[in-house]
Amino acid sequence: MEKFDVTALGELLVDFTMNGVSGQGNPVFEANPGGAPCNVLSMLQQLGKRTAFLGKVGKDSFGEMLKRTVQEQGIDISGLVMDEEVPTTLAFVHTAPDGDRSFSFYRSPGADMMLKKEETEISFLQNTRIFHFGSLSMTEEGIEATTKMAVETAKKAGALLSFDPNLRPPLWKSLDIAKEKIAYGISQCDILKISDDEILFFTGASDIDEGVAKIQEEFHTPLIFATMGKEGSRAYYQGGRTVCGPFLNQNTVETTGAGDTFMACVLNGVLGYGIEELNEQKLYGMLEFANAAASLITTKKGALKVMPEEKEVRDFIQSQRS
Repeated sequence: MEKFDVTALGELLVDFTMNGVSGQGNPVFEANPGGAPCNVLSMLQQLGKRTAFLGKVGKDSFGEMLKRTVQEQGIDISGLVMDEEVPTTLAFVHTAPDGDRSFSFYRSPGADMMLKKEETEISFLQNTRIFHFGSLSMTEEGIEATTKMAVETAKKAGALLSFDPNLRPPLWKSLDIAKEKIAYGISQCDILKISDDEILFFTGASDIDEGVAKIQEEFHTPLIFATMGKEGSRAYYQGGRTVCGPFLNQNTVETTGAGDTFMACVLNGVLGYGIEELNEQKLYGMLEFANAAASLITTKKGALKVMPEEKEVRDFIQSQRS
């Protein structure tokens, strides 16, 4: 089979995002397709890449909606399993006035946790340039075993491994367990994207450079991207550091999917240049494009269905320069 550019495994769920109030004064929530791994793949599809998703949804109306939506984005869903008994995972996203958010999850259990090793499409893991995963597919023993099998299979086949901790404290039995699973993800990956909050959580360091240095010292991760929201982002590679400022957007409505959009854009850069051939100029270009795309997605509700096209991102960068 032809190689995929990126194959991802993990959660596919419905993000219910706040969308005003009803005539009776009740909060209204809009059902947006979501889940970090598929958000990443959706943006990669916009950038012309070939992607595949491995995961599980419930055989219910939400699961059918997710399956249809992901397929419409062009993502290969041959590895998407429908669970007859466990419902599709739901997340309610509560948005603060500044666009930041908090989550309430309905996942005890949710179908995304139920993907078994024997249900996982091994051929996708053996035929991909990059395998991408996060920590949410390690919150329970069953899905953790599936994730670790996928990591080992992809690594054995020569794929680069990409990891985003995507820390969601409510989903962990304890934060010590979360830290332990994030450490596993970092220990396996070639490409790490980690936010300022996650750096503080994982290393105890509020200074980004200090936190990344601790990670590099312990895990020797080849390529690390640190995201800092309104402060921009940084790349750490072969002892060097590349810094890029943010694109602040006056039209921000919510930040859902911003990190996933960023992740997709830097993976696109790695696919284009190769991980061995990066330099300051290439890394800055990758960060600039990723920051701009992440800024654009904050102007829309949801993420998976509304990822910006490459031209839109390029035009936005140009408009900010002039």
